[in-house]
Amino acid sequence: MKQIPLAERLRPSRLEDLMGQQHLTGNGSVLQRAIAEQRLPSMILWGAPGVGKTSIAHIIAQSVQADFFQLSAISSGVKDIREVIEQAKSKEGAVLFIDEIHRFNKGQQDALLSAVEKGVVTLIGATTENPSFEVNSALLSRCQVFLLNPLAEEDLIRLLNRALKEDVFLSQKQIDLTETEALLRLSDGDARKLLNLFELVVENSPAGPIVITDEQVMQTVQQKMALYDKKGEQHYDMISAFIKSIRGSDPNAAVYWLARMIEGGEDVKFIARRMLILASEDIGNANPNALLLANSTFDAVVKIGLPEARIVLAQCATYLASSPKSNAAYLSINKALEAVQRTGNLPVPLSIRNAPTGLMKGLGYGKGYKYAHDFESNFAEQEFLPDPISGTVFYEPGNNPRENDIRQFLKRLWKDRYHY
Repeated sequence: MKQIPLAERLRPSRLEDLMGQQHLTGNGSVLQRAIAEQRLPSMILWGAPGVGKTSIAHIIAQSVQADFFQLSAISSGVKDIREVIEQAKSKEGAVLFIDEIHRFNKGQQDALLSAVEKGVVTLIGATTENPSFEVNSALLSRCQVFLLNPLAEEDLIRLLNRALKEDVFLSQKQIDLTETEALLRLSDGDARKLLNLFELVVENSPAGPIVITDEQVMQTVQQKMALYDKKGEQHYDMISAFIKSIRGSDPNAAVYWLARMIEGGEDVKFIARRMLILASEDIGNANPNALLLANSTFDAVVKIGLPEARIVLAQCATYLASSPKSNAAYLSINKALEAVQRTGNLPVPLSIRNAPTGLMKGLGYGKGYKYAHDFESNFAEQEFLPDPISGTVFYEPGNNPRENDIRQFLKRLWKDRYHY
């Protein structure tokens, strides 16, 4: 039988047992008074991972002896919300806890409004993102927002000592917690991550007395743990692997790294945003539809959220990976920016300046300009660049079917400029 994780075994059942957050849970605090008076407002708990949001929700539900419902915005949809609300109608004072509520789209959040407003449920939402940006204003206006602070090192060390003394399994072992720096650094203020890592190190220690050192912790992590830190090194490594897989035209690797990021809790808007950039940087005019699909993907992800957003992301990732590639547009703007930085503010040629007044016309503004549509093939050869960089080629079409057509078109028009 699988053992319950240490973080879950040590989950506090009383406010006074919660590490940190004294401004919310201490004597005379707003939550302590609300529980004592049995007057719970709907609320949004905003804070980093592992600082006690879920624990507070469970403590509140137990303290007021309410029916407790829990949903995760990653795996739940409108149907799940409506089913819970329907069940709550037959209860009195039901509490609905929604983890990662910022991942709900507008429709999912709107499905909560009536039930919260009528008191069918007391909503407790947990979010790691600023609710001002991620929660609908209508729903936000019906909730109080409580900010949870990162746990201090002394809180985390107290938590480790509590695990050694109170946990039913660890208290039976002889464990010497000699060093804690690696545990604290790797957990980054996340109590859940700290306890899970601590348990992992203990489980992978030789039989007999256990001495926990920083070196032992690092060795265990390297051998046994696949961490995904949304703000740390893994965050950048995973997105790098994902982008390089698409750039390298490998749809299988692309969808694998996409799955790793989704499973690790990465922000789907971040993933969609990076594909939007890639569509221009790495595909560009080799397939202009790539940018259209990537932009539609970003819009769709914002509208529907997880879990369905995974399907849209997968479609876009596999399409981009399977598309012809060109970085010609990307290189062209870099060359142009370098020229601007090198040559400074070169004047606009008089022939292509706007001339809305007689004075400007008298000064030569617009003189000699050829209106392209007055000429055959809607083209008249003339210079649009400043004299010092006249004739410079910034955009060199890539070697792919679509841009080869573009190259031939430009060659027919400009001849000497696109002579290759």
